[in-house]
Amino acid sequence: MAADAAGADPGPLSPLAPGRLLTIGDGALEVDIAAEAGGRIAQVRFEGVEQLVGHGGDGADAAIAWGCYPMVPWCGRIRGGRFGFDGRSFRLPVNLGDHAIHGVGFLLPWRVVTHGLRHATLELALPADHRWPFGGTARQRIDVRGTVLELELSVTAGDQAMPASIGWHPWFRKPGRMEFAPEAMYPRDAQGITVLPSGPVRSGPWDDCFVNRTPVVLHRAGQRVRLVSECTDWVVYDETAHATCVEPQTAPPDAFNLVPGHRLQPGATLSARFSLQWDRVG
Repeated sequence: MAADAAGADPGPLSPLAPGRLLTIGDGALEVDIAAEAGGRIAQVRFEGVEQLVGHGGDGADAAIAWGCYPMVPWCGRIRGGRFGFDGRSFRLPVNLGDHAIHGVGFLLPWRVVTHGLRHATLELALPADHRWPFGGTARQRIDVRGTVLELELSVTAGDQAMPASIGWHPWFRKPGRMEFAPEAMYPRDAQGITVLPSGPVRSGPWDDCFVNRTPVVLHRAGQRVRLVSECTDWVVYDETAHATCVEPQTAPPDAFNLVPGHRLQPGATLSARFSLQWDRVG
């Protein structure tokens, strides 16, 4: 499965089929990987119970709306697709309303580099064109260790410096309960874009970014999953009845405009980890 960054890619609202699946894990935890569909995890099963909104589930076939996909080389929306970097102005294609969303990685096929019974590594050569003018390389490793799913995502600059933020966008089937205790919340403006400074946490439902340093726990179907990451910016989207998204990321949405300094020198790497641990309640 070769990644073709030069070819046309679907938009986030276009249908994106899983293609051929690679399954890893054994025992209680199994993970289906759809490398051709944005390098995403198509489904996770714990003790036979599906954890994610799958392709076609609840009408979800749009690229943005199923599985668990990597956000790279940026997370969330970039306002108007515009940002400045090293004294130059850049404009990315707007693909959700007036904004550019979730990077390019979830729209492109990734290459499977290695895989075994319980792990897989994937790689993507980022485009160096109007979609993302800087190039670079994204990599991810997916490991099943007993009842724990360990994810690692990284992006490495090519021969030129570039801005970067990365994260994950899992579509969990609607939990019955969520344990979530963020310390702060970023407000959003009239366009729905994150702004500074962060402030008090308001009640949901949410499509918002939070400052969070503690595990998030989801309860559903007599099971629970504990979500842990060193990322301190987490987006929670729970406005829909069929799913809740809990998204650890290295920076808030619109970070290239909000918090300049997310810079990778040529050849430098930004990486992050995300751990998901399942068990049965009671």
